[in-house]
Amino acid sequence: MTVYDSLGTTYSRTRQPDARIAARIHTALGDATDVINVGAGTGSYEPAHTVLAVEPSRIMLAQRPPGSAPAVCAVAERLPLRDAAADAVMALLTVHHWTDLAAGIAELRRVARRRIVVLTWDQQVFRERFWLVRDYLPRAAAHDDTRAVPTERLAALLGGARQETVPVPHDCADGFGAAYWRRPHAYLDPQVRAGISLLAQTGEDALAPGLARLADDLATGRWHDRHADLLALDAVDVGYRLLVADF
Repeated sequence: MTVYDSLGTTYSRTRQPDARIAARIHTALGDATDVINVGAGTGSYEPAHTVLAVEPSRIMLAQRPPGSAPAVCAVAERLPLRDAAADAVMALLTVHHWTDLAAGIAELRRVARRRIVVLTWDQQVFRERFWLVRDYLPRAAAHDDTRAVPTERLAALLGGARQETVPVPHDCADGFGAAYWRRPHAYLDPQVRAGISLLAQTGEDALAPGLARLADDLATGRWHDRHADLLALDAVDVGYRLLVADF
């Protein structure tokens, strides 16, 4: 049983792809003629020329929409693919869940002919800039400290990779961790939290005191007074990064 067999049940509702982030990912994939998506989940951000999705959770696989690329239930550390199987391999917000990061990245390098694209986040930037974990949910931030992969280590394992900043739009359609940075009431919704592994894995008991403070700050207007600068922004950089490695 994978972690997403329990927390992935709402993904098809709360984790729809955002067109602006999709554009960044597809640009990073470049002119690849075929793509393999590792840790594919429900299929968000897969380009039309995706030839295979790899996902260990059958719960997630069952939520892939009709017409999606063929999918196989497998883990990143043991890809059931030949060497140089596709022009490009992508792995989006998944490497922090792998049991053996080095083995998984080695497998991506084995099956990619030309390029690997990884979407992840810089934990230090995330901790410093994202108000939810900084001011209200330090135990969630501590949980992320145990699983976040330093981007420098990831780039080194990839054999060298360039990093691109991925700003999060204020009306982001994809409900990942910091997607609601300008819509704070969303974090009080249990269904929203269920689709964010950072919060779902930390646990409701650990989140409860911070969420109660957030609810009170929203009700009194303190949150809006404290974060008035955010309300004027269309997008923010809270640490999400695309790593692109070429061979």
